[in-house]
Amino acid sequence: MSAIKVGIIGGSGLDNADLLENREEKVVKTPFGKPSDSLVTGTIQGVDCVLLARHGRKHSISPTLVNYRANIWALKEEGCTHIVATTACGSLQENVHPGEIVLIDDFLDRTTKRPTTFYDGSSPTHQGVCHVPMNEPFCPRLRVLLATSIKALGFPFHERGTMITIEGPRFSTRAESRLWRQWRADVVNMSTVPEVVLAKEAGLLYASLALVTDYDSWRDDHEAVHVELAVKTFKENATRACKVLLSAIPKIAAEDWDETIQKNLDIARLSIME
Repeated sequence: MSAIKVGIIGGSGLDNADLLENREEKVVKTPFGKPSDSLVTGTIQGVDCVLLARHGRKHSISPTLVNYRANIWALKEEGCTHIVATTACGSLQENVHPGEIVLIDDFLDRTTKRPTTFYDGSSPTHQGVCHVPMNEPFCPRLRVLLATSIKALGFPFHERGTMITIEGPRFSTRAESRLWRQWRADVVNMSTVPEVVLAKEAGLLYASLALVTDYDSWRDDHEAVHVELAVKTFKENATRACKVLLSAIPKIAAEDWDETIQKNLDIARLSIME
């Protein structure tokens, strides 16, 4: 059974001294440039982990300007087999409430300005064109394990949901928010794409804890999303997310992932046309 290493992608709410033991910082470069911040390596109950702040630890990088390719590649080069990401998001449906967690299983892409593949000719180490399948972007096994931990902790959550990722950094207009609802998206954010796509290209097992902070701007009977509201609720949710990670990561490491890892590596390899 191969060793497991879990990459954790999150914001400042997940960069606390209690999450990782034996913490060390590591500055790295990739064929795609520098990641958003230094990697923080350490362990959770003896399981090797790598923590990376998606927007930098001071949240200084706009969603569009995040170097998603460098972030994913840095985690892969560091030996990560799995990635558990966290993301703040807005609810688009009546049954999804602020404070809840959504284990997203699908996405809609409304981004327009981001490199979405490693294979665009910008790096000599990645030649060809990659037509990676997206029928199953999020790892089902990883989502099941996360769900088990969330249930045990008693946190309100949804076992599946569709994320629509917008370009940002502005929030949705009221008309856009209502359109996303008609498209049957459950939640909206600015970071799932291209992160999940790149993880699939890299052959990594990826899942996301979507932390609901608000009702976006579609509800007339609730305050429309703004920075203060989103940040306040995200900080509260981040405490729950940390507890989920502390519970789930030992469960992840206890399972045999060899076949699943190889399957994802094969999908990534066979998707490249040279």
